[in-house]
Amino acid sequence: MLTLRFLAIDTLRENVAFLHRHCTKYRVDDFLGLARVEVRSNGRSLLATLNVVDDVGILKPDEIGLSTSAFRQLGVAEGAQVRLVPPKPPRSFDLVRAKIDGAALSDSQLAAIIRDVAENRYSKIEIAAFLIACASFMTTEEVLGMTRAMVAAGTRLVWSDQCPVVDKHCIGGIPGNRTSMIVVPIVAAHGLAIPKTSSRAITSPAGTADTMEVLANVDVPMERMQEMVREVKGCLVWGGHVNLSPADDVLISVERPLSIDTREQLVASILSKKLAAGSTHLLIDLPVGPTAKVRSVGEAVRLRKLFEHVGDQLGLVMEVALTEGSQPVGCGIGPVLEARDVMAVLRGAPDAPADLRERALHLAGRILEFDPAVRGGAGGRRARELLESGMAMATMERIMAMQGPPPARSALGTLVHEVPAAADGTVTTIDCYRIARIARLAGAPNDKGAGIDLLHKTGGRVRRGEPLYRIHADTNANLAFARAFAEENSGVGLGHP
Repeated sequence: MLTLRFLAIDTLRENVAFLHRHCTKYRVDDFLGLARVEVRSNGRSLLATLNVVDDVGILKPDEIGLSTSAFRQLGVAEGAQVRLVPPKPPRSFDLVRAKIDGAALSDSQLAAIIRDVAENRYSKIEIAAFLIACASFMTTEEVLGMTRAMVAAGTRLVWSDQCPVVDKHCIGGIPGNRTSMIVVPIVAAHGLAIPKTSSRAITSPAGTADTMEVLANVDVPMERMQEMVREVKGCLVWGGHVNLSPADDVLISVERPLSIDTREQLVASILSKKLAAGSTHLLIDLPVGPTAKVRSVGEAVRLRKLFEHVGDQLGLVMEVALTEGSQPVGCGIGPVLEARDVMAVLRGAPDAPADLRERALHLAGRILEFDPAVRGGAGGRRARELLESGMAMATMERIMAMQGPPPARSALGTLVHEVPAAADGTVTTIDCYRIARIARLAGAPNDKGAGIDLLHKTGGRVRRGEPLYRIHADTNANLAFARAFAEENSGVGLGHP
């Protein structure tokens, strides 16, 4: 038996176990060929990738160390006695091989795979094999089966005293598109339940949870969420805390580095999260633009039809809104800057970004029409009334107070570089993807004050040398990275004045 040690190492969602090379209880060489070990203690077990340590200052020969995520999942106290066994390959991997060979999998077969994924029985290589096989071809029935399996593998929230339970989701790809933080207080002020569980950014400069965390705590337990929905009808919290569709989180951690983002997997991912969150009515925001995730109307229509078909089969009342996606929304890109824009809209500030306000009002109006008491076409007027009267702002203040203060104060990055226009002209294009990359290089979202403040949108006239946008950063290194990337290509296209 080995003594368990907690090693505070963030291994980015991968469970990792650490053994000393001269381990006194096991021959390390016996496990190296497998690359993984099964850790057992007090009736609990965990599969983990094996790393070898030579420094006794980090780990002693009679100890086993676990990374942060592995230690949390094993759920055993530090100092407990642990034993190791060679891991058995997951039985469901034979089904992955069948999928690689071109088979269409049944609901029960997909459920077996997803269950093993959620229990971390697959290595990243095995998950990649499954994802690539699915990317090659996936039937509509398989999308349904995979969605059901992903819901079943985690927690499912039930709002027995609320009906309908509404939600919205944007498929992403548009920097600054922080409409949820405006839509939720509008809808909650009307009286519809909207328990919004949001993600943190993976490849973007900010997710809704990152931006909301500038204003309030987002790490809220389920009991507090339920209390908030009863009292104020809404919340804006991080979804990772309540274990909704955990298999999806594992799959995403492999999809992103491989740039696998098929429409079938996108639909299964989003709808599994919304079903697990207890939603009965859902609005999908699907931006379309030349540098967005979805780049043509034809592609958007095909994706909308898949969403609608799968949603219908799963009992969701759903609408898909095709929205403008040719440029960033609002002016700020990065958590602090996006929070500034959101609060300006909610407060009715004269300099609030008009595009963010109108987009949020359009989406909120569509959601309000899920209420049988709101006549068709009246949702937009009701949304505007709730915003302009201050009721939405008052509701947002209640939501923030109930979630509690943010874990740390966030301020705008003090290191600034202005990116100038190379010539006189009119802004004709803004590359969403490139602008997002520049903001991330500046440090967003990890540094909440980092990002980009857009000073011009498409149609704006600029003079040579006039700043197109400001880059904000907290460190000189990040500012230099972002500045160099912007100097290669600012991401802003200029036409003749």
